Amino acid sequence: MKVGFIGLGSQGGPMARRIIEGGFGTTLWARRPASVEPFADTSAEIAASPAELAAASDLVCLCVVGEADIEEIATGEHGLIAGLKSDSVIAVHSTVHPNTCKALAKRVGNKGVSVIDAPVSGGGPAAAEGRLMVMIGGDTGTVERCRPVFETYGDPVVHLGELGTGQTTKLLNNLLFTANLGTAAAALSLGQSLGVTAERLVEVVSRGSGNSFALNIIGGEGTLDRLAGLAGTLLQKDVRLIVDLAEAAAARAGAVLDAADAALTMMDHPR
Repeated sequence: MKVGFIGLGSQGGPMARRIIEGGFGTTLWARRPASVEPFADTSAEIAASPAELAAASDLVCLCVVGEADIEEIATGEHGLIAGLKSDSVIAVHSTVHPNTCKALAKRVGNKGVSVIDAPVSGGGPAAAEGRLMVMIGGDTGTVERCRPVFETYGDPVVHLGELGTGQTTKLLNNLLFTANLGTAAAALSLGQSLGVTAERLVEVVSRGSGNSFALNIIGGEGTLDRLAGLAGTLLQKDVRLIVDLAEAAAARAGAVLDAADAALTMMDHPR
């Protein structure tokens, strides 16, 4: 399988390198020439446009920021859609609304192209070590065809169901993470007001039944100040998307959404 990769950021870059090192013929494209410079020591080909990349690829992996980036890359005379081959696959690694993936599938279906959503979790270090969590939605046969590529950077690689379920799962994960951040920050603040430092409380709770990934992310600082600039905007985007999904499904999500909203408010108004 020949692979095209677009989105060579802090997470996408290591993913692309793992694919190349896994022995798959790989073509790269980036809006900024500097983004492909770190791959000069690899066998990767550099495409002049998304269309050229698509024409050279059986599987096109997109790891861009959001919906607007996908639209920009996909459309136009030199866009991805213009160069897609019949029987090729687009894997959307970006975290976007499930309907974005479904709409893309409709646009390329008449070309005989399949779309799967495959958002990831873990960050650049996990990608470099081949241990990203990959959450996939799409046709079983298509997913299995692409699995060897995903397994170069992902462990585990989990097929969740039909197209869109990967994105839904990623958004639910991020909703729970955001809510846990708020709960952890509130508990650490309460501890400080009761005479227990955040550093010591984390030391104890991280070894107890109250431990959580969110607690350890906050660490001894006890606040969300550090995270606000790093992840606040992305988490806000993801929470808005899951709110839309919950409303469309008339699903109960009040308590979790309230906790997530509280965490985002803390990020917007750091101490």
